Parts: sequence; structure tokens; C-alpha cells
Amino acid sequence: MEAVKQGATTVGCKSRDYVVLATLKRAASELSSAQNKLFKMDENLGVAISGLTADGTLATKSLRAACITHKFTFGSEAEIGRLAGIISDKSQMCTQRSGSRPSGIGMLIAGKDNQGCHLYQTCPSGNLYDHSAAAIGVSVLHLCPPARYKLLTPLLRLLHLKRSKIASFEDFPGEAHG
Repeated sequence: MEAVKQGATTVGCKSRDYVVLATLKRAASELSSAQNKLFKMDENLGVAISGLTADGTLATKSLRAACITHKFTFGSEAEIGRLAGIISDKSQMCTQRSGSRPSGIGMLIAGKDNQGCHLYQTCPSGNLYDHSAAAIGVSVLHLCPPARYKLLTPLLRLLHLKRSKIASFEDFPGEAHG
């Protein structure tokens, strides 16, 4: 949980028609470059991570594999809640084993399926939360709840833009191909 608290600030919010994710891109030091924290998993699914990038890469590969497997097996897009549950279950399994450390990643999973728009948060403990708006990371912890909503206000304005590139997953920054 401490790795997520010290990770990059990540925010997300949803409306009836759109889901928006944003991350603060910062380098760990002056000698290093910033890591991608925003990933496109599928045509209708994106993920923002906060915490250890190596754990985030492993989780996103697992999520991408689950998307591909479901699409190949059933010929349709997977439900976002089901995919979020798979990732949270894998994080929770790490807390039960001796000899292995817990996952050091918090994720905001955003997407749209036949049931509408969804925004889920996963924790290293394996907890899964469904949100309308959420923020995780280093800068968020020091804000009182009203200040957190002020942080999300620009994203809420983006949700009202018609066919914004950010809102429609086109030109998704940090797209990873694997």
C-alpha cells in the first residue's frame, strides 16, 4: 500500500457516455526519465497505474491477455467488471503466500462495455472499488476531500466535450504494444 501512496498521481472520472483517465508524468530523479503510467488494453479499456512500474507492467500484461483470451473464445468484448475482478484476485493471491511480497500497484481501470461506462480501482490488498471519480497517488493523500474534488473538476469538464480525443481513447498516450 505504501508504494501506491508514493506513486504518481492518477485520477479518473466517468459520466454516462465517457470515462477519462489522467496521470501526472514525473521522473523519479533528474537523472531518470518519466515512466508511462497510462496504458490502452483494448479498444474499450484503458488503465492508469500508481506504484511500482514493474508490478504495473505485469498486471497490464495479464489484463491484456485476459482481454485477448475472452475475445478469441467468445467473439465479444469482455465485461469491464469481470476483467477488474481478475486483476484484483491476482493481487489478493499475493497476500496469502509466504515468501512473496504483496503487489505494489494501484490501478484505475476505465472502460465502456454493453452495460455502460465503468471506473474501477484495485488495491495491492486485492480490494476492488467501483467509482464515479477516483484519485490515487502521492499528491492525493494530503488533500482533504473538498480539495480532491477540485482536482477532479478539470476532468469533469472534459467529460462534457463532444468527441474529445481524450474521452474517446483515440491517440491514447502511453499506448503499450506487447
